[in-house]
Amino acid sequence: MYIDGVFSGGGIKGFALIGALQAIEERGLVFRRLAGTSAGAIISSFITAGYTSNDIVDMMNEMDLKMFLDTRTKFLPSALTKWLFLYWKLGLYRGERLEKWVKEKLEARGVRTFGDLPPHSLRIVASDLTNGRMVVIPDDLLRYGISPETFSVAKAVRMSCSIPYFFEPVKLKSKDKTNLIVDGGVLSNFPIWLFDDDKRPKVRPVLGVKLSSKDEEREINHIKNAIELFGALFDTMKDAHDARYISRRHERNIIFIPTDHVLATEFTLTDERKKELLELGKNRGREFLMKWSY
Repeated sequence: MYIDGVFSGGGIKGFALIGALQAIEERGLVFRRLAGTSAGAIISSFITAGYTSNDIVDMMNEMDLKMFLDTRTKFLPSALTKWLFLYWKLGLYRGERLEKWVKEKLEARGVRTFGDLPPHSLRIVASDLTNGRMVVIPDDLLRYGISPETFSVAKAVRMSCSIPYFFEPVKLKSKDKTNLIVDGGVLSNFPIWLFDDDKRPKVRPVLGVKLSSKDEEREINHIKNAIELFGALFDTMKDAHDARYISRRHERNIIFIPTDHVLATEFTLTDERKKELLELGKNRGREFLMKWSY
C-alpha cells in the first residue's frame, strides 16, 4: 500500500526514526511522497533515494558519529578557539562532513539534485534567519533565483540539520544578498501540514513519525537558571507551532516516540544506546500500526 510520510527532527535521536521505518516496512507500506526536518530530512532523503531501513542501519553502524564534529584548524588553545568560532562563524562545527557523507550516500543511488527525483517526492524544511521565514526545499528555491532541478539534495539536508550554535549556518546566495539558513526545526520540526490541503482531497494516507511524547504526556520545563531558560525557550519555539496543529487534526496518524532522555547533539552515543533507540522506534511503530486505521 502506498502512503505519504513525515519524519520529525531530533538530531541524534533519529536512530528511533529508523526503528519506526523498520516497523512500517514490515507492514508492507511504501512511501510515495516524503517530508522531513533535520534528522527526518536525512531519513526522508535516503528513503526517496531507494534505501531500506536495513540499508540505513548498516550505513549508520559503519561510521563514527563523532566524525561529523568537524572543527576548523586551531591556532589557539582549544577552549578559546571554540568560543571565537562560535562568535565569528556562528557555530562550533562546520557541518561539511555531514553534507559530504549524505552526498556520497545519495550519489551511490544516482541522486545528486532534486531533478534526479520524481516531482514532489521529497520536501525538506529549513529556516531562513536573514529574511525571518521558513523555507520548504525545493518548493521555495525560485524565490532565491535558484532552479530546484539543479539544487543539491545533500545541501538541502545539511541546511535542515544546521542546529543553531552547534553547526555553522549555510550561506544561500540569491541575486541580491547572502541568506543564512539553519535547522528547519526552529520553525517547524514536524511539517505534517505540508500534506494537508483542505482544497484538495487526499490521494493516499499520511503517516507521521515524531520524536516526542503526545502533547498531554510531555513533562513540564523546570527553569531555575539562564541555561535552562534558553533550553526551554528553544524547545518551545521548536515545538509550539506543530503541537498546536497536531492537537487539532492529525494525532491519530502519528507514531509518537518519547526520546526526551537523549540529547539531540549526543554524538558520543554508544552502540548500546543506538540499539535502544532503534528498538524503541520499532516497538512504538509496531504498537501503533496494529491499531492504525487508514
